[in-house]
Amino acid sequence: MRDTTVTAPGVTDSDDTPTRKPSFGPWAVAAAALVALGLIVWFVAAPGDEGTSEVPAAASADAGFARDMAVHHQQAVEVSFVIHDRTDDEDVRRLAYDIAQTQANQRGMLLGWLDLWGLPKTSADGYMTWMKGDGHMRHETKEGSLMPGMATDTEIGRLGKTKGKDAEILYLQLLTDHHMGGVTMARACAEQCEVPQERRLAQGMVDAQQSEMTLMADMLKERGSAPH
Repeated sequence: MRDTTVTAPGVTDSDDTPTRKPSFGPWAVAAAALVALGLIVWFVAAPGDEGTSEVPAAASADAGFARDMAVHHQQAVEVSFVIHDRTDDEDVRRLAYDIAQTQANQRGMLLGWLDLWGLPKTSADGYMTWMKGDGHMRHETKEGSLMPGMATDTEIGRLGKTKGKDAEILYLQLLTDHHMGGVTMARACAEQCEVPQERRLAQGMVDAQQSEMTLMADMLKERGSAPH
């Protein structure tokens, strides 16, 4: 299993993928610790360190991406917790652990930026209003979900009632859709955001999630299925 973790500036890579099945408890603790780490990292390394001294406006792409992707990532973490208890397959559980770990870490960074900038974590204008141009909206938001790629409550509920191979397939399909939406958003930030660190993090998300989508397509094929 390759390392899917996207390392932000100031964060050291680790190769500590567990060799045994992690329980739900350690997953939750690890996620909380990574959120705290993200906050610490970005209070130490402020965006202004590279010449961008102005605080982004609340309606900017920088703030909008940080708010929206934090919500987007949270669902990936939650869905990965769900599949942990629905299958004994080591490959799926390891992938889910990697995704939960990485996205909890990145979510902490995004929320840390908003705290650093003194900006609200929600917007009265709704989601995705920061994205400019029609080219970034090709992956549309389906009815019942908040943003492109996000699962509906019904889909998550179905995953929680499914076990074994069927649960694995549904998880891989939901996370493929989730990554497609995330890549759309991250690519927009890589082009539109002004803060250098945020652009780099966004591009790292694009690269890592595209790689994970290739892996998930192979895993679905092994199970006689395919992405939606």
